[in-house]
Amino acid sequence: MADTIDMLISEEQITARIKELAKQINSDYAEKSVILIITLKGACFFACELAKHLTMPVFMEYIQMTSYEGKSSNGTIIMKLDVPNEIIVGKHVIILEDVIDTGKTLTSIKNIMLEKKPASLAICSLLDKHECRVVPFEGDYIGFTIGDDFVVGYGLDWDQKYRNLPYIGIVR
Repeated sequence: MADTIDMLISEEQITARIKELAKQINSDYAEKSVILIITLKGACFFACELAKHLTMPVFMEYIQMTSYEGKSSNGTIIMKLDVPNEIIVGKHVIILEDVIDTGKTLTSIKNIMLEKKPASLAICSLLDKHECRVVPFEGDYIGFTIGDDFVVGYGLDWDQKYRNLPYIGIVR
């Protein structure tokens, strides 16, 4: 039986919001260069689209942490790929995430990056599931605030399926 996916946020809405986020970041980081730390694999679509609209020099690095199996977090955060300290020291860093939910993973990532002594550190997430927080955490740049539904598309997956959808949908 095929999964049913109901569209939550259209491709057009995503593109428009990413352009608004880029405008805000361009203003905040005018005349500076930034390092975008992209969380794999979910934030890739978001990161590529956002980077196209940034006007300052942009460097892209990748990290990978995981805490999910299927549709739920197993509670254990594992670092699979990190960025060397020398790339971060003294630089303006923006961590790009697909979705902030419990706050646990991003709290870990933020703490790891702060140990690397960046000049500044910000969090930019396409989605925020604020009602799912189990630890206090706020992003600096948020695309959309959504409910607790499990979403896929635009880089987000369910067991590696549906990342390639051009919209964000709810799996039913």
